[in-house]
Amino acid sequence: MGSGGKHRGALKGRGPTPKAEDRVYHKAFRDKKVKDRRQAADPRLAAKRRAAKFTNDSDDMVIGRNSVLEALRVGVPSKELYIAAHLEGDDRTREIIMLAGKQGLHILEADRLEIDRIARSHAHQGVVLKVQPYEYASMNTLVDKAIAWHKNGGPTPLFVALDGVTDPQNLGAVIRSAAAFGASGILIPERRSASVTAAAWKVSAGAAAHLPVARVVNLNKAIDALHEQGFYAVGLDGGGSALVGETGFEKDPLVIVLGAEGKGLSRLASEKCDIIAGIPISGKVESLNASVAAGISLYATARARNE
Repeated sequence: MGSGGKHRGALKGRGPTPKAEDRVYHKAFRDKKVKDRRQAADPRLAAKRRAAKFTNDSDDMVIGRNSVLEALRVGVPSKELYIAAHLEGDDRTREIIMLAGKQGLHILEADRLEIDRIARSHAHQGVVLKVQPYEYASMNTLVDKAIAWHKNGGPTPLFVALDGVTDPQNLGAVIRSAAAFGASGILIPERRSASVTAAAWKVSAGAAAHLPVARVVNLNKAIDALHEQGFYAVGLDGGGSALVGETGFEKDPLVIVLGAEGKGLSRLASEKCDIIAGIPISGKVESLNASVAAGISLYATARARNE
């Protein structure tokens, strides 16, 4: 005679047998606990955990005594300074610690293994500086401020847009030249472009603290938006129909568009410009560095405005 399904639940399985190390009553469980405690006490693994805690992939690191010293001298915004334990001091390290103290940075001592992991390199010379991420401005805010300042008697708005410049040192040099000649800001695209890293900040010699940089999703659409605000766009290219400083747009609100060395301006960026201007150079040289071309064009524009 059948059971009528009364004991159906008793036929269900209880799943796979747990591993020996997961059973609290098994010897393997106790051995695993001992192994975990031994690993937790290992100084090398402890250094690795501390380095992972303090290090983030998005952080920008400056390593090496000369590089860290230059970064602190120009005032690169930083978070922490890591010094290797038992580091042999010299004039550079003493100045580094003095500048870090004046700027209110956290000075942390780390052993050699830990600082290797933080720096992701062995060429740090016992000194690592963690730099704060750069805060980009909004293009609309920059344009509104530049126009309002001009209406109140300030200079005519002038922006520099970089199309495909991927070298952060070139970006830093352009920032420095733009600040020297009174530009209102720098425009860079989010993709396929250099960003304001510690290397760019150092080359700018601190000008990045005074001249805002805006990142835009699409540089061509940004130029269209500037056209709607009354700006003219002058592109720089070797085969331009005019000379820099003699385009006729110098006294108007202006955006100077530069391309990368060698490639030059992209086709779409060239089409967005009102005129293409060139810099006369010797035939022995194919093209100028982007930062050099920016400095020459900014000087020519400033000279035309003063005249």
